[in-house]
Amino acid sequence: MPLNRSDLPADVLSLLAQGAVIPAHPLALNAQRQFDRKRQRALTRYYVDAGAGGLAVGVHTTQFSIREHGLYETVLRSAMEDRLAWTERPMVMIAGLCGATAQATAEARTAVGLGYHAGLLSLAALAGSPEDPLITHCEAVAREIPLVGFYLQTAVGGPVLSADFWRRFASIPNALAIKVAPFNRYRTLDVVRGVVDARAEERVFLYTGNDDHIVLDLALPFAAIRDGAPVTVRFRGGLLGHWSVWTASAVQQLARIKAEVAVGGGSLSAELLALDARVTDCNGAFFDVANNFLGCIAGCHEVLRRQGLLEGIWCLDPAEGLGPGQAQQIDRVYRQHGGLSDDAFVKDNLQRWLS
Repeated sequence: MPLNRSDLPADVLSLLAQGAVIPAHPLALNAQRQFDRKRQRALTRYYVDAGAGGLAVGVHTTQFSIREHGLYETVLRSAMEDRLAWTERPMVMIAGLCGATAQATAEARTAVGLGYHAGLLSLAALAGSPEDPLITHCEAVAREIPLVGFYLQTAVGGPVLSADFWRRFASIPNALAIKVAPFNRYRTLDVVRGVVDARAEERVFLYTGNDDHIVLDLALPFAAIRDGAPVTVRFRGGLLGHWSVWTASAVQQLARIKAEVAVGGGSLSAELLALDARVTDCNGAFFDVANNFLGCIAGCHEVLRRQGLLEGIWCLDPAEGLGPGQAQQIDRVYRQHGGLSDDAFVKDNLQRWLS
């Protein structure tokens, strides 16, 4: 049965509206590149105990090729089961959806059947299409599940989308949120303008996916002009691959940003503003910016491996791994920004998560 926005639990909608840390859930594999159920469970438990407000599963960080390996439903089911078994508090569960319309709608039905609240819709498979058929595609998938739009950066296959596209997307009744991840200030502003033009700024929640600009996306107001007057929009939270690591610290950072925004009267501390550059520097290592994101998944795996959550950095594609020099860059950010990690939190809880 299709799921509509009005069907969602009030506490889930409230979480999204208030703003949450939503990690993109990685895929745990063993040395034979087979699904490692124990380590996958440990990751889910880690995100829950770190205070994440939701999980995004079956998305880019989970590896899109889980579909080719017949793991899509298995991975979504395990995250849902493990989350429900570990905590009773509300969490926003988001399933990645991709492919042409037939595939994306089928995945949406699978996600709804497993209890997911929304689908994060990648348009990479349709990247060469004009915007009219892209909107038709979005409307078709939205008939099955509330949608989180996804402005995926072009470096990993995302299309360039206009402000008018985002106006039309935000006008879809079952549109719930947008993950803004073009890694581009101009294109980020296109999303803001589109949502404001659709008069949807209180209904379609903006979540940063700009892993290169996390703190400032969350801390600064964005303004777009409508009817001759500025309309202020804020990013509510983040749905990020970067937040698949050092998640407990990310929860603390979001809480700090919210507190400063709430009491600062528009004034933000210099320390908080400087944090943006430090987090971005870490992301440059984790996402392998030096090699055009070649090791963006394996880099996150490497951090989790160092913490003991993953046994190795294996990806489904044997050719996928760390980029040249990436391990040394991760060493560097640990030396320079180790205080931003949550290594102590993981160490204190790891055996319990693995039990």
